[in-house]
Amino acid sequence: MTLLERARPLQELNDLLAEAVSRHGQFVFLGAEAGGGKTTLIQQFCHTAASTVRVVTGACDPLSTPRPLGPLLDMAGALGKPDPWQSFPFPSRDGLFQMLLANLAAHERPTLMIIEDVHWADEATLDLLRFLGRRIGPTRVLLLVTYRHEEVGTKHPLRTVLGDLATSGVIRRMTLTPLSVQAVAQLAGSSRLDAARLHQQTGGNPFFVTEILSAGGEGEAIPMTVRDAVLARVARLSPAGRAVLEAASVIGVYAEVWLLTLLTGAEVQAVEECLDGGMLLAQGTGVAFRHELARQAVLDSVSPHRQQHFHTRLLAALTTSSEQDVARLAHHAEGANDAQAVLDHAPKAARRAAGLHAHREAAAQYARALRFSGNAPMLMLTSLLEAFSVECALIDRLQDAVQARHTAVRLWRAAGNQLKVGENLSSLAGLHLNAGQNAEGEAASLAALDVLSDLPEGVEHARAYQMQAHIRMLNRDHDQALEWGARALKLAEGVADLPITIGAYNTLGTSLILSGDPEQGGTLLKRSLTLARTAGLDSRVASAYSNLGSGYGEIYRFAQADAALAEGIAFCRDRDLDAGRLYMEAWQALTHGYQGRWPDATAVAASVLQHPTAATISRIMALLALGRVRTRRGDPEVWNVLDEALELARRTATLQRLAPVYAARAEAAWLTGQLQRTALEAGAPYELALQHRHPWFVGELAYWQWKAGSEIDVPSWAAQPYVLQQRGAWAQAAEAWYALHCPYEAARALSESTDEAALKEALDTFQRLGAQPMVQWVQRRLRDLGVRGIPRGPRPATRTNPLGLTPRELEVLSLLATGHSDKQIARHLTLSSKTVGHHVSAILGKLGTKSRAEAAAEALRRKMIELK
Repeated sequence: MTLLERARPLQELNDLLAEAVSRHGQFVFLGAEAGGGKTTLIQQFCHTAASTVRVVTGACDPLSTPRPLGPLLDMAGALGKPDPWQSFPFPSRDGLFQMLLANLAAHERPTLMIIEDVHWADEATLDLLRFLGRRIGPTRVLLLVTYRHEEVGTKHPLRTVLGDLATSGVIRRMTLTPLSVQAVAQLAGSSRLDAARLHQQTGGNPFFVTEILSAGGEGEAIPMTVRDAVLARVARLSPAGRAVLEAASVIGVYAEVWLLTLLTGAEVQAVEECLDGGMLLAQGTGVAFRHELARQAVLDSVSPHRQQHFHTRLLAALTTSSEQDVARLAHHAEGANDAQAVLDHAPKAARRAAGLHAHREAAAQYARALRFSGNAPMLMLTSLLEAFSVECALIDRLQDAVQARHTAVRLWRAAGNQLKVGENLSSLAGLHLNAGQNAEGEAASLAALDVLSDLPEGVEHARAYQMQAHIRMLNRDHDQALEWGARALKLAEGVADLPITIGAYNTLGTSLILSGDPEQGGTLLKRSLTLARTAGLDSRVASAYSNLGSGYGEIYRFAQADAALAEGIAFCRDRDLDAGRLYMEAWQALTHGYQGRWPDATAVAASVLQHPTAATISRIMALLALGRVRTRRGDPEVWNVLDEALELARRTATLQRLAPVYAARAEAAWLTGQLQRTALEAGAPYELALQHRHPWFVGELAYWQWKAGSEIDVPSWAAQPYVLQQRGAWAQAAEAWYALHCPYEAARALSESTDEAALKEALDTFQRLGAQPMVQWVQRRLRDLGVRGIPRGPRPATRTNPLGLTPRELEVLSLLATGHSDKQIARHLTLSSKTVGHHVSAILGKLGTKSRAEAAAEALRRKMIELK
C-alpha cells in the first residue's frame, strides 16, 4: 500500500516510538477529518512496528450509548492475563486502570497501544486516557489515539481531557492534512477524471477520493457527496450483496458472520461479493466496513421499517446467545421499539456503566429506559427517576437531576409514601446547593424536615438532619449547624449508616473550626477522613481534606491549611478527582497569596480558571486569589476578575463567598483612592457578617470602612489583628500578622505608623513583594515626614535572586542553616531578635517551607547557601 503525503507523520510516529522504547512513554492525539486517513496511516505504522513492539488495539463505538471501556475490552485478549480482563464484571474501575498500567510497565516488550475514534469514547474510556496521560511517562509505551477534530467542539468531553493533559510532558498532538492536488492526481492515475475538479469536489479527503475512484466515475459523473459515492458502489452489488451490507450496517461497526447469515439468510457468496468489492473487510470471525462513513451511508439508506425488522431479529439472536453485552442489547431493544426489552436491559447497562464511572453513559441508559416507561409500575418508574437523577448530578446535568427528583417527589406524594418524599426532598436540597441555588435548597431541606416530622425516626431523618446541618454550616450559622449535626450523627450511628455518619462528622468539624474551636473541629474532621479512607469512599475523603484546608484558611491558620490542602490535592490527583482537586487548588492559591507567595498564587489560580469544568465555587475562590494579587501588585485587569467573582458569589447568596469578594473589592477601591466606593463595597455584606459573628469577615470589612473614613465600632470579638489596627496599635497588629505568616498585612500595619523605622520596614516588604501601590503610598508618607534617602527598590542582588531573598535574608538563612537561634543570629548581625524573627518568617514564606529545618534543606537543595 502506497501512502501519499504521509511520510512526515509516519517519521514522527517512528521517532516517538523510539522515545517510548527508551522508557520515555509517549501519548499522541492524532486528529483529522472523517475519512482523513487516520486508520490507513496507523495500519501502515503498525505494519512496520509490530516486529519490535507489542501492538494492542481497540476502538470506540459510534453508538448512542457506547460500551463502557469498549476499547479496553477489544484489547483484553492481546493484553493477556490477569484473568479479570477475560470477563465482566471487573473488580473496580480504578483497580482495572492500575492493573492495566502494571501490565504495560511490566511487559517484556514495549507496547504500542492504539485507541481509535475517541470522539465517540464513553466517559470511562476518557477517564482511562486521563489516567494514562498522567502516568505513562516512565513506561515503554506509545499510546496513540485518533479522533475526528471537526466533531470535538468546545464543549465536547474530549476537549476537557485535552485540557487536563495539556501540561503533561508526554502529550503530543498531530493533525493529518488533506491531500494536495498533486496527490489526488497521482491517485486518479489513468482514470479519465479531472484531478483538479476531483480535488475541489473532495477537498482532498482520501476516503472520499478513493470511494469515487472505486465507484468508477468518469468525466462529469463525480458524485457530490461521500454518501453518493458509497451508494453508487452499493448499487452495483447483487440483491443478496446489498442485503448483507444493509444488515451489517444495522449490526454495527463489527458484524459477526453468524449474525449476518441469520439476518439475511445469505449464502457465503454474498458476503464474498462485498469483500471482493472492497465494501467490507474481513476481521477475525466477522466483517467490518472499510470506514464508518460508508456504514453510516448504507444505514441511512435503509428504511426505518427495515431497520426495526433487523433490530428485532438481532435482539432475539443476541438474547439467546452466550454474549450478554447489555449495552448492545439495550441499543437493539430500542431499535426494535420493544419497551419491555428496553426496561429489562437498559437499567442493567446503566448500572454496569455507573460501576465503571461511565456516568454519562449510565445517565443515557436510564434516559432510554425512561422513554419506554409509560406503562411501567410506579416503583420501577420512581426507581429509574432516582437513579437517573444521581447519574445526572455526577455529570453536572443538575437541572435534569432536579427535574427528575421533582417528578419522583410528586409520584411518591401521590402514593402517600412520606418517607420517600422526605428522602427525595433531601436529595433535591443537595442538588440545588450544587447548582448555587441556596434558597431553593433551603426550601427543599425544610420541606423534608416538615414531611418527616410526624414519622418515627429512621435513616431518612438522619439524611434530612445532615442536609440541614450542612446548609447551616454553609451559611455559617454554627450553633444551628452543631445542633442539627449532632442529631444527624446520633441517628446515623444508631442505624449504622456510614456515609451519613461521615458527613455529620465533617459538618460538625467544619463548624467547630469556623466557630472558634479549631482543635476539636480538626479532630472531628480527621475522624471523618479516617472513616472515609477505611471505607474507600474517595469523594468523602476529598471532602474532608477540602473542608480542613478551606476551614483553616478561612480563619488564617495557613500552616495547617497548607498541610491539609497539599495532602488533599495529592490524594485527588492520584485518583483523578478533579472537582475536589480544583476547589482545593483555588484555596491553595489564596493561602499562597496571603503568605506572600504571589507568583505561586497567580499560577495556581490561572490553572484552575483555565479548567473548563471548574465548579462555580472553585472559580469564585480562584478569581478571588487572582484579584487580590493583581490588586496588591497594581496589575491591570483587576475589576473584570473581581466583577466576575461577585457575579458568581451573588448566585450563592452565602456569606462565605460574598464577604471575601466584597473585601477584595474594597481593598482594590482603596488602593486607587476611591474612598466612597471602598465604604460601599465593604459595607455591602457587613450586616450579614455581623449576624453570623464571623470574626475574620467582620474584622476586614470593618477595617476597610474605617480606612475609607467611616465611623465604625469594630466588635471586640472580631479578628484581633484588624481590631488592633483600628485602635491604632500598629506594632502589635504587625506582630500578629507576622505570627500568621502574612507579610503584606504586617507591612500594611507598619505603614499606618509615623515611625520612620517601621515605615522603612514596611517599604522594604512591599518592595520585595512587588506591591507597587503600597510602595508608592509609603514613599509618600516618608516624604511627608521629611525623611531623606528613601529606598528606591530592591537591590540588584535581590532582583536577581529567583525567590527574591534579600542579601540580609541570605545572611540570616546561612546562619539559620548552621543551627543558630534567633538570639544568636541577632547578636551575630547586630539586629534585634524581633527583626530576625521577621526575616525568618519572610524566608519561610519565600521558600514555601514550614520550618527552619525545611528552609535550610530547601536552600541547600537550591544551592543558595553553602555550609562551612
